[in-house]
Amino acid sequence: MLKIAFHPIYKHPLPEGHRFPMLKYELLPEQLLYEGTCTSENFFLPEIPNDQHIINVHTEAYYQDLKQLTLDKRAARKIGFPLSRALVEREVIIADGTIKASKFALQYGIAMNIAGGTHHAYTNRGEAFCLLNDQAIGARYLQKQNLVQRILIVDLDVHQGNGTAEIFQNDTSVFTFSMHGKSNYPFKKEHSDLDIALENDTDDTTYLSILYEVLPKLITQEQPDFIYYLSGVDVIVSDKLGKLGMTLAGCKARDRFVLETCKLNQIPVMCSMGGGYSPDIKIIVEAHANTYRLAQEIFF
Repeated sequence: MLKIAFHPIYKHPLPEGHRFPMLKYELLPEQLLYEGTCTSENFFLPEIPNDQHIINVHTEAYYQDLKQLTLDKRAARKIGFPLSRALVEREVIIADGTIKASKFALQYGIAMNIAGGTHHAYTNRGEAFCLLNDQAIGARYLQKQNLVQRILIVDLDVHQGNGTAEIFQNDTSVFTFSMHGKSNYPFKKEHSDLDIALENDTDDTTYLSILYEVLPKLITQEQPDFIYYLSGVDVIVSDKLGKLGMTLAGCKARDRFVLETCKLNQIPVMCSMGGGYSPDIKIIVEAHANTYRLAQEIFF
């Protein structure tokens, strides 16, 4: 059974001007239920995790500053959202969703988090709407529990996973692969184990030909026990924050290839949703819904 982390706090209201990016968290599960892709049994409720799971990735000083709302003003501004207890609680619960979804992926082959993909969070700071790095926390959890040894993170959001790259920069047990827009944020990139920077307006054919060549080679090279997939849909041409030229169909083909490759190689995969900022909310929801439809089709 496909298991999906969703908590009402994911869609916590924010001050005016910050609400639109959060709307998809409310609409996506409603769409999946309405069309019959999922039933209520597919969804599970994440909770507040043990602090230790978080400080296995993030410094205790940074995490305590978040919890106590004592981040200095400059650090808080880099996050992008107004810092509040509700926001911190939301991020902590998202991390738990990814931890639990990671365990479900080991059981069922795949599991997903309606939120997550907070790949701009570093060990000791947050930025760009990311406070805690959910996939890094999930990866460390699986390793600490001796459930997996080698992990591949496939980050196909339009923005480089700079926080993820920094967290695992000296860890040979986690391979970080980021394929992103060359001129997109962050403007100062970190060094992933493999970075592929794409030119503006990269189309479906170019994008997919690179992915089709690279991902199977990486799996053969790294022999991962587990894959984290960051399936951001901000690669679509209409995205306000992206600069690539992919269509909705191309984005779906990308997801199909990643999930089919995981299934073919019998590697469990956990998917976090990542970015999506097209002006038309219907396009964002449709692009994200495709990932869940494909998960059901390919794995179940």
